Amino acid sequence: MTDNLRLAPGDPAPEFTLPDADGKNVSLSDYRGRKVIVYFYPAASTPGCTKQACDFRDSLADLEGAGIEVLGISPDKPAKLAKFRDTEHLTFPLLSDPDREVLSAYGAYGEKTMYGKTVVGVIRSTFLVDEKGRIEVAQYNVRATGHVAKLRRELSV
Repeated sequence: MTDNLRLAPGDPAPEFTLPDADGKNVSLSDYRGRKVIVYFYPAASTPGCTKQACDFRDSLADLEGAGIEVLGISPDKPAKLAKFRDTEHLTFPLLSDPDREVLSAYGAYGEKTMYGKTVVGVIRSTFLVDEKGRIEVAQYNVRATGHVAKLRRELSV
C-alpha cells in the first residue's frame, strides 16, 4: 500500500525498466529526448481499460505526429498483455508491473473509492514525461471513456 503520494509538473519522472508483452525490457530512459505519455490502468481486457487503450491506439498517429510516444502499464503479466495487444490490435508498448513498484512510485496504486467503498488498487492515471525525464502533466483518477480526447485537447494534439 502507498501513502498515495502524488507527482506534480516539474518533478522528475521515476525511472523504470519493465517487461513488455513479449518479455522484452523497456525503460523510461529509452525515451529520453522524446515526450512520452505513461498511463496506468487496472487490468487488460476489461471494458474500461479496453476503451482507453483503443482510444490511445486510434490517436497514436496524431500523438506521434506531435512527437509524443505512448506506454501503457498495468499489473498484468506479459502473456495477458500480449493477448490484449493482439486482440485489440494495439500498436504501442504495454508494460507489466506485477509487483506494483512502478505504479506505487507514480502514486498510481493505493486507496481509492470504488462503488462507494474504499479499496486498494490501481488508480487510473496519466503522465506526460518531457524530453528530459520530468513530469509535464500529471492526472490522477482519470475516466477511461473520453480521457484520451480530453488529453489531446489539453495538449493541443
